[in-house]
Amino acid sequence: MSVPLLQVVNLAVTFRQEGVETTPVRSVSLTVHAGERVAVVGESGCGKSLTALALTRLSPTDRARVSGRVLFEGTDTLTLGTRALTRVRGQGIAYVFQDPTASLNPVMRVSDQIAECLPDLRRADRLAAAIDLLTKTGLPDPARAARAYPCELSGGQQQRVMLAMALAARPKLLVSDEPTTALDVTTQRHVLNLIDDLTDAYNMAVLLITHNLGLVAGRMERVYVMYAGQVVESGAVTDVLARPRHPYTRGLLSAVPLLDAPRNTPLQDIPGTVPSPDAWPAGCAFAPRCTDDEPRCHTDQPPETLADGRMHRCWPRPQTGQQKTPTALCGSRGRSPSIALPQP
Repeated sequence: MSVPLLQVVNLAVTFRQEGVETTPVRSVSLTVHAGERVAVVGESGCGKSLTALALTRLSPTDRARVSGRVLFEGTDTLTLGTRALTRVRGQGIAYVFQDPTASLNPVMRVSDQIAECLPDLRRADRLAAAIDLLTKTGLPDPARAARAYPCELSGGQQQRVMLAMALAARPKLLVSDEPTTALDVTTQRHVLNLIDDLTDAYNMAVLLITHNLGLVAGRMERVYVMYAGQVVESGAVTDVLARPRHPYTRGLLSAVPLLDAPRNTPLQDIPGTVPSPDAWPAGCAFAPRCTDDEPRCHTDQPPETLADGRMHRCWPRPQTGQQKTPTALCGSRGRSPSIALPQP
């Protein structure tokens, strides 16, 4: 096995406010190899986005303390100085965030914002480079889009601008944090297919952050399931979706609508909510919502079990049979649906 492009070891993010510490991300470990597509899935509040931001120390406040190791091409980004870390951001690891409206400067033209990602080019060449990048993202009139302000573009077009900015420095790893949030279903598919095509063309690795399992099947190669700041299960996408070993993963899969379900079948959900980081349960964080819980689940942390290239964090119990993968999750790479609707 080659050395991973990205290797995260026991990553933790801790906030201290008014003398109280909370750790919304705790002991997260994951790897991404060059050219590989990896997903991190889980409900909102599980620590997925904080994990992604911590890779390059983009903490939301100066009160965050990041510990562990984040090895990118063998160098720990948590120990880099400001100048060296700046080179990793964009050139090594680029981001596409979930809300382009909040990420783009509303008073700057699109071309000027892309130009900021092209500091090595002469000013006279930056407009042409910006238009070229927008062309690669599939915008129908890239020259007009380059002259526009973000408010003059649709949500899907703004997300394409974000992709153009991410691609400007030819990064080796693209972190896509909920890239289809607030987009309609058709635009979701277009954006995701575009990410697939561009990462192929640029030979980039992808780390997809999402709560939607429909975006994982057929597109990603491996998946990490996060709950309450921890990775509770990981493995090859096909294995995890077909044979989930953690009750939380099974709950996520059960909540996906089935294309072949009888009409008016009620939607399923996982009862309860993700606990707050300042009140993690003493034992397994999922125990209060789990239907297979035992007394020890509420008092002791479950062990991390490694077998057959899989990991899950749960007390040993008899394995259930193979779970039927929801029809909504089936599909060939790069073209799987994101919700339970028939393929167009």
